[in-house]
Amino acid sequence: MAERTILRKDQLEISLHNEKQLIKEGTIKDDNPLDLSEPFRELCSACRRGDLKVCQEKITEGVNVNARDSYDYTPLILNAIHRCLYNALNDRIRNLLLEYDYSKSTDPLQPLAAHVASLLTRESPPTTDIIITVLDQDIALHKFILAARSPYFQSKLAAAPETKTWKLPSTIPPEAFAAAIRYLYLGEAPRELRSGPGTGFTESEVFTGIDKIAKQLQLESLVDSLLESGDRRRARQRRTTELSKGRDQLESWFRRNVLGNKLTVETSRLNEVKWDRNNSIFADVLLRADELPNEEDGGHDTSPESVLFPCHRAMLLRSEFFQAMFTSSFREAQVTDSLQVISVDCSPDVLEIILTFLYTERADFSLDVAVEVLFAADMLFIEKLKTKAAVVISTLGSGVSQAEAARTRGSKDEDDIDIYAIIRAAWMTRVQRLEEFAARFLAYRLEAHIDSPEFAELIRESADRIQARQETDSIELLDDIRFYLNERFRMRFDDAGLDELMDEQEPPTDEEKHIFAENVNDMTNQVEKMHVADKTSETQASNMKSQPSHAQVQEIRTLDGALVEDEFDEDAMNYQILLEKLDALLERLNLEA
Repeated sequence: MAERTILRKDQLEISLHNEKQLIKEGTIKDDNPLDLSEPFRELCSACRRGDLKVCQEKITEGVNVNARDSYDYTPLILNAIHRCLYNALNDRIRNLLLEYDYSKSTDPLQPLAAHVASLLTRESPPTTDIIITVLDQDIALHKFILAARSPYFQSKLAAAPETKTWKLPSTIPPEAFAAAIRYLYLGEAPRELRSGPGTGFTESEVFTGIDKIAKQLQLESLVDSLLESGDRRRARQRRTTELSKGRDQLESWFRRNVLGNKLTVETSRLNEVKWDRNNSIFADVLLRADELPNEEDGGHDTSPESVLFPCHRAMLLRSEFFQAMFTSSFREAQVTDSLQVISVDCSPDVLEIILTFLYTERADFSLDVAVEVLFAADMLFIEKLKTKAAVVISTLGSGVSQAEAARTRGSKDEDDIDIYAIIRAAWMTRVQRLEEFAARFLAYRLEAHIDSPEFAELIRESADRIQARQETDSIELLDDIRFYLNERFRMRFDDAGLDELMDEQEPPTDEEKHIFAENVNDMTNQVEKMHVADKTSETQASNMKSQPSHAQVQEIRTLDGALVEDEFDEDAMNYQILLEKLDALLERLNLEA
């Protein structure tokens, strides 16, 4: 047993040495590359201290969550250490990293690849439009996938888009063509090539056939994918590369043909549109989105317009909504000579975002349409796009750091997003991430919202969401706001080393305020001494004159207008004032929480 253990250890060391050599030569990529950049350092630091907001920002910026720092730590390891040492139990950061495909075994393009590969065996609803015959086998395929992935088919089908059948030379083994089709449909390369019984082809002939079909269909990487399928590490990296290439090909074809052929027509003339099924982009359905009325027209009468997108049911099946529609007995599922027009309740811009995701797995959109994307994805049951919309809103719309909260304190006009619309959207679409984000956003700007009728109505709506609510039941939104309000002020007291004060929720004692004031005085005296010592430097002297002295310190007042000595006292008083305002609001609404 001991000898076997030593042997396994030696084999592991040899394997690791060979792997490092291959990485050094550039043959394979390092799954966890060393990253000494400042953005990655900031991500690691945020994971150590449990700062979810900074983690979201850095990941959105594109920081590699699989990289490692100079101590060989990855962000997920650092967060795990943070939990173990400080019992933080910060599952939100762990879930955030996992959402962004932290695991090395997870490829973000796998859902797209799995769907495309499944089309080879999917029987209902029927979506194929070409039959390829290999010996005595008929294989039903999709013209748009063949054209997008193979330059040969692209050229052949462009010249004769009405082609329904294609027969392969009898010299090509069925297994060879099956491997090529599996490659075209983003499937994994087979590890073994065996000729079926009775076909009369040896394994060598099958591989020769693969090389021949790869050249004919202009599939440059097919043979290399098969050769590297035996090495798991190289096969995994080869697959990552091939999936990225396949997605890019599908995206290029999608943008050139689907988006490039979208049609804008007057809504009143939609019945005049007849799109023949035998079309050059092989579309089998038209999706319709209506333009919203333009409020800037100044009252002039304009005919409403609709945008039609020629699409393929095979890709729309990624949405459970369309899958249920196309397998039903409704009109939209029927196959007719002219393509069916299906209306989608969203703007054309949002429908374009949805189609881009379904065809390419990409979801890049701005904050101003994120809520509409959220609703559309929820309606169409596209959970991954729904999550992406929530990430865009909660990341780009956060802006709730201490400095930003201080700048926007008391000013609701400076907020860039409609937080009330967002929280209602979160309730309607059942997205917990957005509910937490909205509560934190409001807590860090509570003084700008606490007295507004909209805020009071929001609290009442949150209370009414609990069916058969009892007087002793809590109000979820209010609980979350109180939690983040405590977090907001606790962070300021933690910086001063007085975090116990917030646990007791009492104003600072005279002794604590005296100590704080003495620290401020010492810093001011040091600044004045530096000014005297360096007055020979005109520039430095000018800078030092701008430093506040005792006489220049402005008055500091709390939210209720009371004059206080310092910002520490101001925060402690404001915290109590905001809590009292929340209690008063509940009394006005005749609620208890």
